[in-house]
Amino acid sequence: MEAKVPLTHGNYYHIYNRGNNGIDVFLETENYYHFLRLYTKYIEPIAETYAWCLLKNHFHILVRIKEKTEIIESELTYSTTEKPKIIEPSRQFSHFFNSYTQAINKRHNRTGSLFEKNFERKLVTSEKYFQQLIFYIHNNPVHHGFVKQMNLYPWSSYETIVSNKPTMLKRAEVIALFGDHENFIYYHNQQQNTNEIIDFIIEH
Repeated sequence: MEAKVPLTHGNYYHIYNRGNNGIDVFLETENYYHFLRLYTKYIEPIAETYAWCLLKNHFHILVRIKEKTEIIESELTYSTTEKPKIIEPSRQFSHFFNSYTQAINKRHNRTGSLFEKNFERKLVTSEKYFQQLIFYIHNNPVHHGFVKQMNLYPWSSYETIVSNKPTMLKRAEVIALFGDHENFIYYHNQQQNTNEIIDFIIEH
């Protein structure tokens, strides 16, 4: 099995995974809400979020792992009662996914793995790649045929970014990357070439 590279403080990552053997990981509306609640609990203390999208059998998240000095240890939640000696971002994501799996298994009377063994993480290496990823993540529901327009899909960060409602999402930074609010919308309304990140597409 391929060993996954640990998440490094200060770096940006595209994080994604899908259901084990392609099974659905969101079985009802409440599951989406619970995933986001657990994300707030486990991940927001150790990462800044720039874009996300949840689909029936997979998800995409774009984050920056906080520097060690930015992490407030008292805000951290673990899946065990024993506090770890070292704060490991990769382990926090594992706690998050394990907690969600346990909740789904209990709610839907199932057992075993929910996600594929190791979540995928791709280091974001340039501003252009970062910009393309934001578009790709928001366009995912259109790509998979769930909606005709990305603003019609309820389980992504697109509507949060174009709105003024309070959010922990790094909205201002995302908008600035595209110039301004109008250019963000214009860019997302155009057909973008995502060939450079095509390898990261998770199909049904």
